[in-house]
Amino acid sequence: MKFLGKPRSQTAAFLPLCWFFLKILQPGHSHLYNNRYAGDKVIRLIPKTEEEAYALKKIYHQLKVDLWQPSGISYVSEGTVTDVRVPQNGSQALLAFLQEANIQYKILIEDLQKALERGRSLQTQRNRRSLPEYNYEVYHSLEEIQNWMHHLNKTHSSLIHMFSIGKSYEGRSLFILKLGRKSRAYKGAVWIDCGIHAREWIGPAFCQWFVKEALQTYRSDPAMRKMLHHLYFYIMPVFNVDGYHFSWTNDRFWRKTRSRNSRFHCRGVDANRNWKVKWCNEGASMHPCDDTYCGPFPESEPEVKAVANFLRKHRKHIRAYLSFHAYAQMLLYPYSYKYATIPNFNCVESAAYKAVNALHSVYGVRYRYGPASRTLYVSSGSSMDWAYKNGIPYAFAFELRDTGHFGFLLPETLIKPTCTETMLAVKNITMHLLKKCP
Repeated sequence: MKFLGKPRSQTAAFLPLCWFFLKILQPGHSHLYNNRYAGDKVIRLIPKTEEEAYALKKIYHQLKVDLWQPSGISYVSEGTVTDVRVPQNGSQALLAFLQEANIQYKILIEDLQKALERGRSLQTQRNRRSLPEYNYEVYHSLEEIQNWMHHLNKTHSSLIHMFSIGKSYEGRSLFILKLGRKSRAYKGAVWIDCGIHAREWIGPAFCQWFVKEALQTYRSDPAMRKMLHHLYFYIMPVFNVDGYHFSWTNDRFWRKTRSRNSRFHCRGVDANRNWKVKWCNEGASMHPCDDTYCGPFPESEPEVKAVANFLRKHRKHIRAYLSFHAYAQMLLYPYSYKYATIPNFNCVESAAYKAVNALHSVYGVRYRYGPASRTLYVSSGSSMDWAYKNGIPYAFAFELRDTGHFGFLLPETLIKPTCTETMLAVKNITMHLLKKCP
């Protein structure tokens, strides 16, 4: 209370100083991620020949570009759409090279920092109200998502059971929501995970949307009632908890886990190249600094190990594995690691066809669908292939909106339409499980 006794002159001098610090701490007076993306550009290229693709690979290495699509330099080939984030200090060199080599390009984002700032300015009024009024049309931090899970576990105990399957590399809990009616001793199940790659924020947003829709429409929608009566859903809103947290606090475009490597300064492993199915073959990198690094050995990442152990333990009754990624607008099924046709191709193809048609019926958005190796690219060590090879007959990976205009910076205004259409596709796949395969 001594402050109250200070002379008026000292107090008067102190007040403008407080005002100054308050002003610089406001969102408009600080830069996200320490202004690290100032001047960075996102550029789209489509090399027309293998020579152009080879030349691009070389300059990508030199300039240390961040490949947004596809996810690794090995995938860059003739005719492949390639979206790259180029640091400010390398953008002039790349643009000069492209012009000299006569390689066509399009600048998707002129200044990435400004795009981030615009997106965050729309979030300054984010919904901070109590959880019953939780806003599903904004992106949420890991802490907010986990608080939401705890809240649902308390308020919807007849349909929701929350549990942990282990700890991440940095010691965070790996939480799962078990959703469904306790109607019988033995029930089939569907596994759903989101956020295996940290920067793909629309994934966790969809996982939350799915739970919200299930709880809100269970009584009014016969299809949802049937789904929750006959099946359990194991939902992991954020698979890569450490990476997701890091993408909020340090690097918006971080992809991997956050594990340390004893021999390299680079951190993290691609959690979707770390599974024991043709581990570290085509489409995965052995170098710890690459975004598609497969890790020192299969299931080296505690997050991957925990999920693999859970799926192994419950595989007898898990009938479908669904993983949500971004971006490309695709619905993929096995195999990723080879071009061979899966034994139950007709059943899986039929489910995919109906799902993308259901999705298209809402807003007219078209998804490509098919085996991942042919539809996207060949990649080894993926969770989808592992799930299928370990006895889960329906394994799918969604690549959600968009096709590159926004990329990983999908605006919050597109969360609702993206999740609404995806919800129809997931319900369609789930209802397909409850029928005999045509």
